[in-house]
Amino acid sequence: MNPYLDEDLVALGEQARRFASARIASGFAERDRTRVLDRTLMKAMGEMGFIAPELPEQFGGLGMGCLAAGVIHEEIARADLSMSYINLLGSLNGQILSHHGRPDVVGPWLARLTRGEALLALALTEPRGGSDAGNLRLQLERVGETYVLNGEKTSISAADQADAAVVFGRTGTPEAGARGITALFVPMELPGITRSRFDCHGQRAIGRGSIFFENVRVPVSHRLGDENAGFVQVMQGFDFSRALIGLQVLAVARVALEETWGYVAGRQAFGKPLSAFQGVSHPLAGLDTQVEAARLLCLQALWLKDKGAPHSAEAAMCKWWAPKLAYDVVHECLLMFGHGGYDRGPMEQRLRDVLGFQIGDGTAQIMKTIIARHRAGRGAVPA
Repeated sequence: MNPYLDEDLVALGEQARRFASARIASGFAERDRTRVLDRTLMKAMGEMGFIAPELPEQFGGLGMGCLAAGVIHEEIARADLSMSYINLLGSLNGQILSHHGRPDVVGPWLARLTRGEALLALALTEPRGGSDAGNLRLQLERVGETYVLNGEKTSISAADQADAAVVFGRTGTPEAGARGITALFVPMELPGITRSRFDCHGQRAIGRGSIFFENVRVPVSHRLGDENAGFVQVMQGFDFSRALIGLQVLAVARVALEETWGYVAGRQAFGKPLSAFQGVSHPLAGLDTQVEAARLLCLQALWLKDKGAPHSAEAAMCKWWAPKLAYDVVHECLLMFGHGGYDRGPMEQRLRDVLGFQIGDGTAQIMKTIIARHRAGRGAVPA
């Protein structure tokens, strides 16, 4: 029993698990080796309604709510964390475009996104910015009915594979800080855009890289939200993605625990199963407990969002705790398998994949500051 998931959501999760087990899991290691995201699988996910199901039907979604997105997301991540980025980027960018974009501009793109025909990136981070996300240098100069973009975005998920991106840049003065930032929807085929790809430790099928803009002209109609207010308006969607990230990495931890419990129950040492030794079973039991609690917190954050209730603190809790916990879990599971875990294989790849979430999309320090501000008041926890 789960207080946040009704029978329909449970059935949806089971459907997603069957799909992921049959279609995604078998290519897990090969996609990591080749660093190629399978577009055929992405389209199949779209045909099943598994990409941004929370979007209204007018935008190609199913209107099922954020919990529905969460239960699908974790089942895809069980099979391959990199492939679940399709869900994460689809939901995050889908929320931004549907709430802040002109329907005639973003509508066709949202239809392509939900059908699995387009991959969208979110371009916020810059080389000198990092956690200081409002300190941007990419310039958006208004020239008549266009913006001219010059600058660089870095550490962008799917940078070299995305078909379009939500791009944040500066339209106000540097002194204006976050209140001088505007968001644009930018198709990646526009002249003046070049891209690179990093050789990252994990999440290799989705990849990360840089996007360079040199005199790129984007119509004003592609602006998302108001000028100089993009950061304040659009960043509100990150509470949703932070809860999804929690479910994403915890799904990896859960499948690692399931495999490890089976292994220690069947492996014999000194005439007993490994699980008979408390030095083996108790660490796993403790981590299993924390994973269950963290998952409930993530589901609660999505439930609050579906209810229209405040959930920023809960989402920040999901984002700092779940990635660290998932890494600790997979690390412990790898050690339980001994040299078999240390060899190139599922545990080793999972460890690499979950590690990145302690760095990107908001560090633990930033998330804890958000929580503190909600508990003590912003004035008591200044920037």
